[in-house]
Amino acid sequence: MGGFEGGDEGGFWDEDSIATLIDKQNKNKSQHIKREKLSIQTNASGYSIQAHAKVNIFLKITGHKDGYHTLISRFMRVEDLYDTVSFVPCICDTFIIEGYDNIPLESNTIYKAYKALCDYTADSEIIDFFKEHKVVLSKRIPSQAGLGGGSSDGAAFMCLVKEVCNLIISNDELAKVGSTIGADFPFFIYNYPSANVSGFGEVVEFFEEEPLKLELYTPAIGCDTSVVYKTFKKNCLDTISLSSFSGWEKLNSRSILELSSDPAILNDLYSAAIIAYPDLRKEAKQGWFFSGSGPTFFKLQS
Repeated sequence: MGGFEGGDEGGFWDEDSIATLIDKQNKNKSQHIKREKLSIQTNASGYSIQAHAKVNIFLKITGHKDGYHTLISRFMRVEDLYDTVSFVPCICDTFIIEGYDNIPLESNTIYKAYKALCDYTADSEIIDFFKEHKVVLSKRIPSQAGLGGGSSDGAAFMCLVKEVCNLIISNDELAKVGSTIGADFPFFIYNYPSANVSGFGEVVEFFEEEPLKLELYTPAIGCDTSVVYKTFKKNCLDTISLSSFSGWEKLNSRSILELSSDPAILNDLYSAAIIAYPDLRKEAKQGWFFSGSGPTFFKLQS
């Protein structure tokens, strides 16, 4: 029997109830939801693009291979929370990024994206362009928050470079290049409002649904993703039950959130994050869910 046992809070999902929900949502699907084009602004001050945050509606670890965890997750773009990546005219002796505080250039995801693009395309136009432009980042997404801010910035940078430098490169190629930098890059490259993401993050499948209006709460606790995953491997990996989330990728996000009120059921990394960062337990509230490796909680806007 498929589904999971979630105690009094989460309830129980079985194969019949999931199938009924899927039939219902398929009948109500809008025919007007489309994959959105990039929103690129061009003016006398240069070029700019929005780099949106994301939440994980659910995140389930499916295994561990070659030193990395595999997963299946529903990523959803947060429409009203985004950084802005801009290319501003500037005579530059070297690659310049403004707007990041206390991050060495070599560790910056935008710089990594720049180097990866140059190496992959061998296109001198990229280098020439950034002799005449600097990168300016207007940061709104909190760092180490489970919202994908760094990856979103890097992916937005790559997409903007593709447009302004007229690179002959497909989104699939761009996603492949981005995946060498971070697992969340492909989702942001494809620019889907909602998608099922699996494998190591490289499999991104558009999911048709109305975008949800979400309220976010990010406590002042920085969660290191690598620490949370290491904690999961040490303490939680042996508890994985693949059948417990069978069919979730077919349910729309609203249904998933309305069927469970326990963040630990929807996000396998929550328990690991609590172990690694015990103060998170004090921040948990009834009806709030947990995104990524944390520490951001989210819920449907009332």
